[in-house]
Amino acid sequence: MVPFAGYEMPVHYAPGILAEHRQVRASAGLFDVSHMGQARVLGSNAGQVLETVLPANLLELDVGLQRYSFFTDANGGILDDLMVARLPDSYHLVVNASNKTDDFLLLESLCKDNIEFRALTDHALLALQGPQASAVLETLAPGINALPFMGVQQVSLKGLTCTITRSGYTGEDGYEISVAAENALALASTLLESPKVTPAGLGARDSLRLEAGLCLHGNDIGPDTSPVEAGLQWAIPQCRRKGGSRSGGFPGADRILSEIEHGPVRKRVGICPQGRAPVRAHTSLLAPNGSSVGEVTSGGFGPSINAPVAMAYVAREFSTPGTALQAVVRNRPLPVQVCPLPFVPHRYYSPKTLRRPLS
Repeated sequence: MVPFAGYEMPVHYAPGILAEHRQVRASAGLFDVSHMGQARVLGSNAGQVLETVLPANLLELDVGLQRYSFFTDANGGILDDLMVARLPDSYHLVVNASNKTDDFLLLESLCKDNIEFRALTDHALLALQGPQASAVLETLAPGINALPFMGVQQVSLKGLTCTITRSGYTGEDGYEISVAAENALALASTLLESPKVTPAGLGARDSLRLEAGLCLHGNDIGPDTSPVEAGLQWAIPQCRRKGGSRSGGFPGADRILSEIEHGPVRKRVGICPQGRAPVRAHTSLLAPNGSSVGEVTSGGFGPSINAPVAMAYVAREFSTPGTALQAVVRNRPLPVQVCPLPFVPHRYYSPKTLRRPLS
């Protein structure tokens, strides 16, 4: 157990990080992610108001669907990334634990006229992830398997009212389940009764998301990175881009839309070390001539591919897959290569095939 964002969080359970990682890839793991911030924004024009701080298309988001987005600042940096789901009466938001105080203050500042903000501090969040997650949840909520990737539904699980989204942070099929905190232990215990499910902690969560090429705010994205540098421009719909019906209108739009059109100075890339030594965050990256071209933001060992993996920002001219670079580890240059993301293909649910999210 370790302290994290004001909570005591499990790094791993008895089986260990490697076992938990492989369990999620092969079957299903249950993560307690109740430290994340949950909130709802209500009002007839809530979507329009949220679009002033998010480069998203919320006005045309159908009830029962969810989108990935981010709060941006005036310089085009990412204050936080989040999920926004459309419910019949509100928008349901899930934000990062370390940023939720500031995020909630921002959302509260938008409240005027008929807009209402509610922080769901009395709710827990459980993430059931892995290829067997759907089969397990189907036994408790028949028909939940039909929920599409990035879909959201309010259901009853053994008499407990829950808001369920088909999403997660592992690259696998799975669900995130919002439930009243007083019912979280009972629900977790029920899910863990299945032999297909074991608990998983922060260590496996990090190695799974790294293999999936998913950004961690505070490491891979933050106020000093733009969505385009991070390769997240796929989350900005055409209607919010230049020439779109609601172009701009969010903080930092000038820089972000310019980078979409002309390209950023640097780009987030995958890094494959040529050897067994892992390359950690803050490791400097050098061109063959010894000049500095970037820095690693996340790195570690990828259990699914049995090799070290990392993500980094490098100057655009060095971002082509196959480019040879050097990582400075303990004052020694080690050979690495720029490689495509993700390291492990996404297996999100689709009725016809398992696929990546739109990019």
